[in-house]
Amino acid sequence: MLSAEDTPAVSPVLWVWLAAVPIVSLFVLSNAATVLYAVWQRDMGFSQSTLTWIFAIYIVGLLASLLIAGPVSDRIGRRPVLLPALALSVAGCVLLLFASSVPALLAARLMTGVAVGAVVSCGMAAVADIAGPHRRRLAALLSSSAMVFGSGLGPLFAGLVANTAPDPVTPVFGTVLVLLLASLLIVTRMPLKPQPRREGPLIRLPSVPREQLIHLVLGISVFAPGLSGGSFFLSLGPSLLYEMDRETSTATAGSLVFAAFTAATLVQFAARRTSLLRILTGGSLSTVAGMAALYAAASEKSPPVLFVAAVFIGAGQGAGQFAGFTLLNTAVPAHRLAAANSSLSVGAYLPAAMLSLTAGVISDAAGVAFSAMALAVGLAITAAVGAIAIALKRDRLPRI
Repeated sequence: MLSAEDTPAVSPVLWVWLAAVPIVSLFVLSNAATVLYAVWQRDMGFSQSTLTWIFAIYIVGLLASLLIAGPVSDRIGRRPVLLPALALSVAGCVLLLFASSVPALLAARLMTGVAVGAVVSCGMAAVADIAGPHRRRLAALLSSSAMVFGSGLGPLFAGLVANTAPDPVTPVFGTVLVLLLASLLIVTRMPLKPQPRREGPLIRLPSVPREQLIHLVLGISVFAPGLSGGSFFLSLGPSLLYEMDRETSTATAGSLVFAAFTAATLVQFAARRTSLLRILTGGSLSTVAGMAALYAAASEKSPPVLFVAAVFIGAGQGAGQFAGFTLLNTAVPAHRLAAANSSLSVGAYLPAAMLSLTAGVISDAAGVAFSAMALAVGLAITAAVGAIAIALKRDRLPRI
């Protein structure tokens, strides 16, 4: 069996797939809570704005981690960052298992956000390291699709359990805990080489080489609007569905989120041999279409149209995410890749966090439907601007 340091020049493809498992695990943990918020709200009696803050503190932890974990990982290696991150995720999962108050939920979500930020930056870079230079696009596909697959699987699983079990929290997070422990084992055995020693400060802001700055900007211009729409479905999508139909089950609410992230996963595999120009353009246009459907669903109170919106928005997020990480994976040197991944993620998650908070505040004041319509208009305009930027800078895109 391979030891932790005996890495072949090109690792077996199986290890490339296994390296994506921790990413799936963290996003299952992160988003399984989506449909269980209703259970906690019922038991603890907190408001919709409190729910928004519980979601927001996760983003705060994630952004803080993204700013630090990527550059540190490029300096000291992937494993020394991944192992503490997964250990923190285990602690957060245990806290969610036994949470009985809002402070406990806030602490668990903050810990989860920190862990996810580390895995997004250096976990994705670890997949690329194991894949080697000849499988960089495969690495981008697997790590990016692992994010959205885990994001959809968590709510679906939690929704199905909540629909059948009187106390869904225990079986949901008990299962997720097993998945996280398996991920810890995988990381201890990953065939990763030690990072070469480099000079300079250990902690610095994430960045990309100057020549890749345009790639970063174009990736963010498509990824950020789609992610913001996906974040709305994670934080307030089930609430909007319940407002439309009071008889909606938790399984249906979980299916709504799963529909968005299944579309995000499938579109990445479908586009794996498509040009980056088409992926980026298609991602922007899909997000615009999804926002139009979201506006129509909220104004007409139509659950079927809301599912259509979820599919289009998920496809837009998946395309932007895949193209953005592919641009970086194929152009950025390996010793800068984790920091580059952090830069792309910060550029997408920061506006998503701000818009989610704004949507939560508006929903408390004017209702979830009005909040959804306002968000849809703003993101449709933003995605359209992104499509224009892609068209104007299409000659700067690599042909891969």
